[in-house]
This record gives sequence, structure tokens and C-alpha cells, in this order.
Amino acid sequence: MRRYGKHTDADDIRQRPNRKGSRPRTNIRPKHEDAVEGMVLTVDRGRLTCLVEGRTVMAMKARELGRKAAVVGDRVSLVGDLSGEKDTLARIVRIGERSSVLRRTADDDDPYERVVVANADQLAIVTALADPEPRPRLIDRCLVAAFDGGLDPFLVLTKSDLAPPSTLLELYGALDIPYVVVNREELYDGAAADRVREHLGDRVTAFVGHSGVGKTTLVNALVPEERRRLTGHVNAVTGRGRHTTTSALALPLDKVDGWVIDTPGVRSFGLHHVDPSRVIHAFPDLEPGTADCPRGCSHDEPDCALDAWVADGHADPARLYSLRRLLATRERREGD
Repeated sequence: MRRYGKHTDADDIRQRPNRKGSRPRTNIRPKHEDAVEGMVLTVDRGRLTCLVEGRTVMAMKARELGRKAAVVGDRVSLVGDLSGEKDTLARIVRIGERSSVLRRTADDDDPYERVVVANADQLAIVTALADPEPRPRLIDRCLVAAFDGGLDPFLVLTKSDLAPPSTLLELYGALDIPYVVVNREELYDGAAADRVREHLGDRVTAFVGHSGVGKTTLVNALVPEERRRLTGHVNAVTGRGRHTTTSALALPLDKVDGWVIDTPGVRSFGLHHVDPSRVIHAFPDLEPGTADCPRGCSHDEPDCALDAWVADGHADPARLYSLRRLLATRERREGD
């Protein structure tokens, strides 16, 4: 074996070839100046269906994005094969800034938040008045998530032929939330879609609701062609329907400009990610009254300044009650 001394010439040292290539690693990433803008329509097992210049394109997330994930509603930049032809695949290289985010956790003890929809303007909360029975706590949680994420809430009450809407509407009357009440026949003959469509023009609206309330049936009536199977039967024992929508899907509206996003039926809506201090922003008539609240006030304690604010006539007491009821949902489980 040849041994080298302290003054070895460079020519005496044999250099092993780099099996991975001779190009040095760099932190400089391509700018992708030729990337084309698109919108994520649905996500399925790492493959994202995007709308690009009127074409439906299948894409995957570029490695350089790391753990950052794109969700339905995201505005993204794509490169690669954008023809939309079968067996082609583009790459998403940038995810645009989001104007709003609808998030939820599996339950209140789960720290892992799931982004359901991005860039929606409105959240349509669909609930049946009977069969299955309405769940006000679930509605409250959806409202909190909407207020926290920057979406305007909108109530759609179905199956009014089975129960009157008065009790539920009275519960949310102080929040001044727009609503539509429809019966089962209207869900299928198009009348419900026509009335709901009046609230959807020029907006991106995400639809959420418990399984069996008629959400996907309504969405199918709103879009140009049926993309989802109609909701299956409701279990007579549990009152729960089958999950016929398995992933969020964005669809262009029929007859008016705008988008609807159908989401899977929810059985829980965790709020672990929500900072209760942000919910007050959805109550502009009450928010100024918090200026005299003690530091870290939960707005439901003896020293809360909102009691005096309401007593002085600056806001309706029903509004304060609604705020505190919504804040309390953060401390209770959905089924309570």
C-alpha cells in the first residue's frame, strides 16, 4: 500500500468520482417566471385537480414547497404539462396568499388543525330542522370557525315540512345572519337552489353540514351537472346519514357567477386552533366596549366591561348573550 507523507503532491492523490454528479448543491431555487396561475378544485391522495385557463389540469406539489400544502380554493402557480390531457402531470410551485381560511380540528383536544377550504367569502351552514334533529352546538362551532377565518356565515335550514324553523331562528336572530328555509320537495324540484343562489352571486361559498341534512343534494342542484351522488338514507337509529362526499370539491355556479365548495359531512368540529379573543371581531357593536376590559378578559367574567357597555344602551343584550354562547362553545365538546 502506498503511504503519503506530509508534503504529498496533489497529483499523487486519486480522486473518486462523485456518483451523484459533479454539480455542486445550491440554495438558489428557480423563480419559475413562466408559471401559470390556477385554482385548486379538489385534492385526492396527493394529486390536485386545478383549473388553469379554462382547462382541468392534474398536478402535484413541487418538492421545494416542503410541508406547505395546497387545499381546495387555493390560488396556485403551476409549471410543466398544462395541456390537461390524460396521463399528464403539472407541478405546483407557488401557493398564493390566502384571503380567508376555514379550519377545524378533530376535537378540542387535538392540536393538529386541518385547513378545509381557502379563499372562500362565505360559509353556508346547512342544517335540517328534523330527521336528523338540529344540533345548535355544531352550528355555533361553525359560526366561530367562520368568524375566526374571515368568512361571512349564511344559514340554510332544510326539511321545514317536518318541523318549524322559529325556535332555531330565534336562537340566532341577534346575529343578523342571512338565512333560507326550504322543505324537502324544494330540495329536489329546484326551488331551493333558486332561492339559495340569490345569496351566492360573485362569491365563493363553502357548504358545511352534518350528514343527512341535504347539503350535497342542494349543491348538486346548484351546479351545471351532477358531480356527487345524492345523499343516502338516514339511519333510523342514529339519525346519521352516509358520507357521500368524501373530499372537498369546488364547482362553478350555474346561472350566476360564483363558486360553491362542497365539503364532506361533519360529525364534529373541533376549535382547538381558535383564539377566543378573535371572535369579538365579528361583533363590531360590542368590540369598542372591550377597551375597558381587564387584561386577558374572557368576556364572560364579573369584571368584563361589556356588561356596562350594554347597560348604557350601546348594544342589544341579546348580542352579548350570543357572543358569550359562541365563546362558550370553545370550552364545550360539540355533542354537549
